[in-house]
Amino acid sequence: MFYDHARIYVKGGDGGNGMVAYRREKYVPLGGPAGGDGGHGGNVVFIVDEGLRTLVDFRYQRHFKAHAGENGRSKNQHGKGAKDLVVKVPPGTVVRDDDTGEFLGDLTRNQQILVVAEGGRGGRGNTHFASAKNKAPDLAEKGEPGVERWINLELKVLADVGLIGFPSVGKSTLLSVVSSARPKIGAYHFTTLQPELGVVEVDDGESFVLADIPGLIEGAGSGQGLGHEFLRHVERTRILLHVLDMSASEGRDPIQDYRIIRRELGEFSPKLLERAEIVVANKMDVPEAEQHLREFEAEFPELEVYPISGATRQGVQTLMRVTLKKLNEIPAEPDVVENNEVNPSEHKVYRFEAEKPFAITRDGNTFIVTGDDLEKLVLMTNFEQYDAVKRFQMILKNRGIDDALRKRGAAEGSVIRIADMEFDFVE
Repeated sequence: MFYDHARIYVKGGDGGNGMVAYRREKYVPLGGPAGGDGGHGGNVVFIVDEGLRTLVDFRYQRHFKAHAGENGRSKNQHGKGAKDLVVKVPPGTVVRDDDTGEFLGDLTRNQQILVVAEGGRGGRGNTHFASAKNKAPDLAEKGEPGVERWINLELKVLADVGLIGFPSVGKSTLLSVVSSARPKIGAYHFTTLQPELGVVEVDDGESFVLADIPGLIEGAGSGQGLGHEFLRHVERTRILLHVLDMSASEGRDPIQDYRIIRRELGEFSPKLLERAEIVVANKMDVPEAEQHLREFEAEFPELEVYPISGATRQGVQTLMRVTLKKLNEIPAEPDVVENNEVNPSEHKVYRFEAEKPFAITRDGNTFIVTGDDLEKLVLMTNFEQYDAVKRFQMILKNRGIDDALRKRGAAEGSVIRIADMEFDFVE
């Protein structure tokens, strides 16, 4: 069964908590802080496995959570970072954030890696918070929560050449003749309901990957039938072999069929009309095909048409040689660089980022403060520690949140909510 869509949940591991600890050694009566840092949570990582061909495995497992980092320990011992959770995906997988639609990566090369959910950093132990005023801080950070999100996976078949055309024009037969692929073949519409791949070896030992794209129908470009499901696989190919039933069997008109398919390609993506194309006149073993071929060439004199018969293999080798020659003349498209992969040839650019803003809204006597960095601060603060609470209050004051709350009408006893934490406003 072919499965080229999946929606899954991924979560990076939480960072380990930092520790509050002090040196307790003989002859060291006033030992300083010695709390270790928490370990980094594991990332959720996709890696391309060329042995996979579908996304069907994601039908049975939809949740992927990496392990959390270890907590810090005494004697400045840092917690161990968690291992990454590695998830295998087939080549041709496009990854997007389900909520925002943000493009995350295009996985095409074997062993290519993409981090889809980063683990949280470990919380800092109390060693980091020692100062001249507070030499033994009762303060350590909780681990940072790992990134969690729902993501969409979409598989696009990777092939050099794609066979396109209406159902039952002979694409599957042609694929079976020129390669070792064994697609289902029958005299009825939509025999092929999934892309079939075959490796074509030409006389001189060179080869290319040929894909039988499922048959299109009128309206496919606007999504009718299974149009978009099929057309997405055409986007990967470098050459399109447009197969026509030149015998006009089943009442088909090759001239009209050619125009309809071209229109559907353009409606789906205008770039597909610029793709290199070879027109294949199939079923030339049928007597009526010669007349239809002459009429087709008169209607489209600018096209180079190659007559073949998939059933008798007439002209098939010539077509494959021409396809390989044309393929060698077309430069491969540059690889897509994912937004979280670093190109080592590029220089790092450092930019100043202003402090992230916050927003304040009011719900009755409750003032709600929002901001990604503030919500993360709440999650990483241990409010059972006196020094941690003082640090939290100082950060709010230094960022101007206290003054902003007063301007919005907050007074003694007003309820302030940040993330899931509520506390009273105290002057």
